[in-house]
Amino acid sequence: MQLVDNDAANTYDGGDVVMSSTSEEDEKEYPCLIRATDGKHIEFSTHVQPKDLEKFHAIYGSLLKASMLTLRKRDKKREKLRAEQQAAKKRKLAEPIVIRGPKRGNGRRKRQRLIKAASRQEEARKKAAEKESAKEKS
Repeated sequence: MQLVDNDAANTYDGGDVVMSSTSEEDEKEYPCLIRATDGKHIEFSTHVQPKDLEKFHAIYGSLLKASMLTLRKRDKKREKLRAEQQAAKKRKLAEPIVIRGPKRGNGRRKRQRLIKAASRQEEARKKAAEKESAKEKS
């Protein structure tokens, strides 16, 4: 046998329901307890008053955003590619350019390009040495 309350059997007809109370207990504001854990142990807990809740959320949100940036996945392929390019550039600077070929006639243009490349390589070596000395001074 099932007891049915007639007032509870009425369905919700879509209007707003206002709950009124006259007791002082309902008007009392309670602090919010916030806990931060590592999954096993409580690392941090605090009480936040209702008037300070918006301020707490703003500060906590900025803290979370800052910590999430450090968790961002690194692009290892790009880093590896840059490191390989730097290593290739250093090897190229270390290898001397041998100037060979005739001064006149066939192959003269090739010799001129080698001379120009050797002068550019020497300038690049000087710039690299200046950068290293500036790093050492810093």
